Amino acid sequence: MSASAPVRRSLLHADNRRMLGKLLVVALLMFGFGYALVPMYRAICEALGVNVLSVAEQRREAATSGRDVRANTQVDLSRKITVEFDANARGPWDFKPAVASVQVHPGELATVMYEFRNKQDRTMAAQAIPSYAPKQAMSHFNKIECFCFNEYTLKAGESKQWPVVFIIDPKLPKDVTTITLSYTFFEVGGKIPAEPAGGLRPTAAAPTTESRL
Repeated sequence: MSASAPVRRSLLHADNRRMLGKLLVVALLMFGFGYALVPMYRAICEALGVNVLSVAEQRREAATSGRDVRANTQVDLSRKITVEFDANARGPWDFKPAVASVQVHPGELATVMYEFRNKQDRTMAAQAIPSYAPKQAMSHFNKIECFCFNEYTLKAGESKQWPVVFIIDPKLPKDVTTITLSYTFFEVGGKIPAEPAGGLRPTAAAPTTESRL
């Protein structure tokens, strides 16, 4: 019995070393996955047309690329752009903008509220995907704040109001006088609609990567 005690201790130490090695490998894998998650998340959000950059990140990217952020925030008083708002509710809920359209000068900061109400008798998780018409306006429509950046959970019958804060780049082509911003609100875990309602066809307003300055 006494001779087997050192053997048991040796086996226990060996098992502990193997377990420690496995834990180190798991920790390294988790670290690597977490490190890779940020570019993966950005790529997914960009593919869906969801903005993921904060204002601070925009400034850092602008400084790195040499772009002048101040030039993009100068208000062009010589023209106005009509921005129309569309909301597609794909499910048993109410989803609509507080106003149908606004007129803004390029470079002018504007805010529009969207209203949402969960008409179901259960809690739901949902998110909105934006799309644009015409397509060339997409890279000039810079959202500073938007509910489409996040996923939301709403209780049965709960109502919410969310803002969209945006600036239209003064470099928007002169022939573009109207921009339609459309949101499709879908339940997370459900089927994402292939085509938004409201007359916007995918070729004209499909969710695409947008530029944030």
